[in-house]
Amino acid sequence: MIVKTLPPTPESIEDEPQVTEVVPENGALVVRRRSPSQTSPRLTQKQQVLTIPAEFETIRYNPVEIEAHYRKRPLQVLRRIIAVLGPTFSFVFGLWCDSRRGIDIKNSRRRAIQLRELLTQLGPAYIKIGQALSTRPDLVPPVYLEELTRLQDQLPAFPNEIAYQFIEEELGAPPQEIYVELSPQPIAAASLGQVYKGKLKTGEEVAVKVQRPDLRERITIDLYILRRIAGWVQKNVKRVRSDLVGILDELGDRIFEEMDYIHEGENAERFFQLYGHIKDIYVPKIYWEYTNRRVLTMEWIDGIKLTQTAEIRDQGIDARYLIEVGVQCSLRQLLEHGFFHADPHPGNLLATPDGKLAYLDFGMMSEIKPPQRYGLIEAIVHVVNRDFEGLANDYVKLDFLSPDTDLTPIIPAFARVFADAQGASVAELNIKSITDELSALMYEYPFRVPPYYALIIRSLVTLEGIAIYIDPNFKVLSEAYPYVSKRLLTDPSTELRTSLRDLLFKEGRFRWNRLENLLRNARKNQDYDFNLVLNQGLDFLSSERGAFIRDKLVDEFVNGLNALSKNVLHNFTYLLRERVGLTAVNEIPAATVEQQQTLEHIKRILNILQETRGFDPIELAPQLTQLLVNPGVQRLGQQVTNRLVQKAVAHLIRELLATEEVNNNQDSKLERSANLSLSTKL
Repeated sequence: MIVKTLPPTPESIEDEPQVTEVVPENGALVVRRRSPSQTSPRLTQKQQVLTIPAEFETIRYNPVEIEAHYRKRPLQVLRRIIAVLGPTFSFVFGLWCDSRRGIDIKNSRRRAIQLRELLTQLGPAYIKIGQALSTRPDLVPPVYLEELTRLQDQLPAFPNEIAYQFIEEELGAPPQEIYVELSPQPIAAASLGQVYKGKLKTGEEVAVKVQRPDLRERITIDLYILRRIAGWVQKNVKRVRSDLVGILDELGDRIFEEMDYIHEGENAERFFQLYGHIKDIYVPKIYWEYTNRRVLTMEWIDGIKLTQTAEIRDQGIDARYLIEVGVQCSLRQLLEHGFFHADPHPGNLLATPDGKLAYLDFGMMSEIKPPQRYGLIEAIVHVVNRDFEGLANDYVKLDFLSPDTDLTPIIPAFARVFADAQGASVAELNIKSITDELSALMYEYPFRVPPYYALIIRSLVTLEGIAIYIDPNFKVLSEAYPYVSKRLLTDPSTELRTSLRDLLFKEGRFRWNRLENLLRNARKNQDYDFNLVLNQGLDFLSSERGAFIRDKLVDEFVNGLNALSKNVLHNFTYLLRERVGLTAVNEIPAATVEQQQTLEHIKRILNILQETRGFDPIELAPQLTQLLVNPGVQRLGQQVTNRLVQKAVAHLIRELLATEEVNNNQDSKLERSANLSLSTKL
């Protein structure tokens, strides 16, 4: 009997140390892990039991161990290759024959059914490929799409006897002793397991997920074969510079984690901690006392797939709104916390009767490190800003390009890819069009795809596919703008403050229109907090890090005040001249065009702020009082006052010099006139 512990719980915002015990039980060593305290009402005490009675099974994906295992079994590998290639070539040959006979392949339901059956026959790794294709109505013909959608939860089930045996082995008792009710047949069957509907003795309705038999071996041999092929391609095809082996290893890590239901339960709880508070997001509860490595018991969710638009509409639910909710949740997953759902196909996203978006299946999750998260936001800013030199440097930071790469030819190539991205109009592009363009670029220049990026793109493209299915005009990037704007205005990190500066300034000139767009977009985000923006903005401007932006803003603010004062004095002197008739009153010139534009920008920004949710002058007054006693804000006020005084003194000196020059000119004219008169007399 082999006993192995599980990997430690991933870090989260409320991590607890795990108490691990190895104790004898029923003649075997059993590993138990539990959390010593309760940090959330959703988190129950965990008692995780794991025994692995198999020669080759391993909890974590280990490509070295897998390769050593299958190198000794070449016949087994050869049989698997033949089992995959035989039916695949048969299907491709059938398509070729249809095309030769003039049969419309795109609308052939017979071939669509054959493709679904082929992927089902080939096993879980290929079923996941079909699931990914089932979310792309822009790539897959409708007939094929309909059939591939059945791969999400309508696969052939395995016998109940095996499922009941696994439940007893994992939970220590027959199903009838654990559940008051259990559906006689699986409600759904997916690539890695099948789901029964049950009821606990305490009355809660639950979903009981049981893993498929021989799952690990079937997936492992496919990963081994694909990894060998990827290694050969990477070594012999020079145009392929991406780390294909690394990408497959990343996928292998995620799939092996998905085969461990204890890990999936921990992922679900972490997902709830990070995103369960988002409006209209729902995460089901895990029942740990009825969960182990091959059996997962979680809260039953009544819901409808997001792609079943007619059924959702009949329930009075807005499917497009739920997609917007899903996009906002995905942005927080990818750009804020970095812990993201890597398999958001329609079977894992349900519309609940009360109009919420429920996430299911937390087996395939992945993480993005902070530098990569900030790098993605910076890349978005540089695309909007049309700063392709900055974008090229972002790709170096994100490991797409090596630090010694010559970026000179790549910068104009980026300009061609994003030729239509004029300011905010980049939001009209979709993720697939951008990735397609960039994919073509990667063949021309020394790009490589880092392993972490493959799952990000899979997640985003899958989500976009669902969105396009619901609304063909849906633009994920457009929906992302409010969130990115909010992050730029509120995130105190050095990276995003630098991005904000790059966005607002060009060649030392402040771009008011960019600030207006940021404020307009940010206020559309449901988490946008006006008071937070005000506090953090003033803190940043009064700090050393904000010196550059502060100095430029003070100059612009002073220009605005100058414009306002000039306009007031100009109007006043004009009235005096018109109504009183004092011709001696010199009309003061109005503000310059540049000063007038600055004043108009300031007016528009004040209007935007007044229309922003959370702006309340009554509630703002006490907050402003507190800010006025802030030393940093006081220094900022002193700087504005000093700059105004400097401007006034400079203006006074100019006026005095101008007056003296006028007097000197008049004296010179009198002198020239006297000399002329004298010379005439002589």
